[in-house]
Amino acid sequence: MSLSQPEFAAEGKTIGALVYFSSASENTARFVAGCRVQDEGINVYRIPLRAADPSLNVREPYVIMVPTYGGGVVKKAVPIQVKRFLNDPANREWIRGVIASGNTNFGEAYCAAGDIISAKCHVPYLYRYELMGTPEDTAAVRNGLVRFFTEQ
Repeated sequence: MSLSQPEFAAEGKTIGALVYFSSASENTARFVAGCRVQDEGINVYRIPLRAADPSLNVREPYVIMVPTYGGGVVKKAVPIQVKRFLNDPANREWIRGVIASGNTNFGEAYCAAGDIISAKCHVPYLYRYELMGTPEDTAAVRNGLVRFFTEQ
């Protein structure tokens, strides 16, 4: 097992990491790219889309960002790739928080992936946003992650 390299490496001193999953739609990937957290000292890692891709191995404190799947069915909210990543105890050891996106059309299941991960991993649910997010969401996530990693 080798440690994974960040998709976007932190500039200067590293303060933490953001691990995210994005489906083929790339919505979460575009949101993460817009946050530019690497400019603030935060490494960015992407959970692989396909099972055949090399697995992700992260060994630094991170916040995980996930889209909510399942079309409103809470049991299906967490993408299988995220479950696989978090089922590795060595990866799970470093999780410090969760951010989730979702669709308000999902009703009670809106951003449910964040609720599930927060409860199972005993970490704070830091932020939720709808679909591709807004510029305000991008700024809130960027600034919130910097505060989260520097005020611990």
